[in-house]
Amino acid sequence: MRVISAAEVEAALDFDSLVERLRQAFRRDIAVPLRHHHTVATAEGDPGGDPGGGPGGGPGGGEATLLLMPAWQVGRHIGVKLVTVFPGNAARDLPTVMGTYLLLDGKTGSPLAMIDGPMLTAKRTAAASALAAGYLARPDCERLLMVGTGTLAPHLVLAHAAVRPICNVLIWGRDPDKAARLAKRLNRADFRVEATGDLEAAARGADIICCATLSKEPLIQGAWLRPGQHLDLVGGFRPDMRETDDTAIRRARVFVDTRAGACVEAGDIVQPLESGVLAPEDIAADLFELTRGARAGRRFYDQITLFKSVGTALEDLAAAQLTVERA
Repeated sequence: MRVISAAEVEAALDFDSLVERLRQAFRRDIAVPLRHHHTVATAEGDPGGDPGGGPGGGPGGGEATLLLMPAWQVGRHIGVKLVTVFPGNAARDLPTVMGTYLLLDGKTGSPLAMIDGPMLTAKRTAAASALAAGYLARPDCERLLMVGTGTLAPHLVLAHAAVRPICNVLIWGRDPDKAARLAKRLNRADFRVEATGDLEAAARGADIICCATLSKEPLIQGAWLRPGQHLDLVGGFRPDMRETDDTAIRRARVFVDTRAGACVEAGDIVQPLESGVLAPEDIAADLFELTRGARAGRRFYDQITLFKSVGTALEDLAAAQLTVERA
């Protein structure tokens, strides 16, 4: 069995190839059972959390958590992502969320590879946003606002730039120093990246607004949006999290990665559904429908589009298959 490191995953998964692999995966018959969620008592009595299905996780309440997320393609591969959440690790200078991906032969059940989980998750999450943007963002989008400075942020910036002619990026974060460091890291002569402290002005001027935060209060206000923008919401993976407000939901044509996930886990969808701001039939399409041509994406140049993702094990399996082919 091969052991594939984070560096090998990153090198294997260029966004052009990964976006296309995800497109094909959403068109195929891949089984994605409900994830298994287990609460684990810890000797120290550490509080635990639920990392959800989105950008890798975040703390919540209770003991530690074990998540098992399976998917399989008959006759090809079986895959399982195993994720642990130990919030007490912060005091030990260890990551709170850790994980790995196990890929098995679909014909014999033999283990094929053990793959770094965090990098695989980051790459496939960013690629899913880029896949959606290919259907929903205007073809001439050049200005991107990245809201958030965490692990996902650089991957999201580069993924969007792989499907749209992005050449001007602004990064906003609660910690201005982190935003400045990330901007310096990504900036180059033909790809201008700067930090900003003015979230409203940056949002009003962007063609694509991408959010990857753990915010429980809306950061992007619907009143700021202008015709033609695309809003990509990645971070709010629990029902109590919000990255945008009800006005944005009202003004936008709403899309999700999977209806089953977003309508249960994502606060940006769950809360408007519960309050009546959004009805289930108002969700225009998911990635299954978009990739198969069953539903249309952007209809008009001046339409505001909104995409909400929480992640699916289908994406992990597709990314793992491509990694093993190339690593």
